[in-house]
Amino acid sequence: MNSRQLYTRTGDDGYTGLLGAGRVAKYMPQPEAYGTVDEAGAAIGVARAAASGAQTRQMLITVQRDLYKLMTELAATPQTAGQFRSIDVARVQWLEEQTDAITALIELPREFVIPGDTLPGAYLDLARAIVRRAERVVVHLLHDGIIENVQLVRYLNRLSSLLFVLSLYESALAGVGQVTLAKDGSESHLA
Repeated sequence: MNSRQLYTRTGDDGYTGLLGAGRVAKYMPQPEAYGTVDEAGAAIGVARAAASGAQTRQMLITVQRDLYKLMTELAATPQTAGQFRSIDVARVQWLEEQTDAITALIELPREFVIPGDTLPGAYLDLARAIVRRAERVVVHLLHDGIIENVQLVRYLNRLSSLLFVLSLYESALAGVGQVTLAKDGSESHLA
């Protein structure tokens, strides 16, 4: 292989290597999990590029770096996962602190919100939905005993909350006074 070639051809058979001994089919739960986290990181990158708040952009780049580390642990075999572990209670706590700090700056709606009031907010909501999907896939790995670090699930769970409040924050920065609610107010409420 030429050292300037990006492609290796090693995955052409539909299998990929893990961090440790062995190869697995690309559709197996581990590649599905770290691939979904990778997708979430890319969506967060779009949100970061569109965000107007410097605080938002700084938080998101930190999150993207955390997700890179999280993917590394997901790509490890059970025998090698410990040496790649960096998502821990402290990283989950950091997300909680950031979420609380942003929540103090905004008014939380009392009902479900429909995404799309601002472009940065919509990107953050899309990223949140992808993070939720990633969380479901990682929970599957945890419940099946493929991974042991429960902090990976907790991190993704807290990250979805941070992305939600950042979406509201970005809308507030853009001057949106009232976010669009799922109920339009004209619907009759059935008891």
